[in-house]
Amino acid sequence: MKQIGNSNEDMLSLLEAVVGIKNELLYIREYFHPLLQGEIYLSGEQVCEMLHISKRTLQQYRDDGLIPFIKLERKILFRESDIIKVLEDNYQR
Repeated sequence: MKQIGNSNEDMLSLLEAVVGIKNELLYIREYFHPLLQGEIYLSGEQVCEMLHISKRTLQQYRDDGLIPFIKLERKILFRESDIIKVLEDNYQR
């Protein structure tokens, strides 16, 4: 491993590496979600992006019982498998 000196080039290289690692961690945090017993849970915002719908439409789908959800305190989560099942069940050829 190369030892870092006090030169500007060394400091710039180190800074670039740190910024690269930070960007990778932000990407992982945004797109990879921990599994809980093999299930991926999505936020309402993620479901809206996935289905290309508004938050209000998602609220209406929940109220109408079209999309199953889990409510923990004030947090509402959706199982990815439930969303996929709803899409498959309503797919028309």
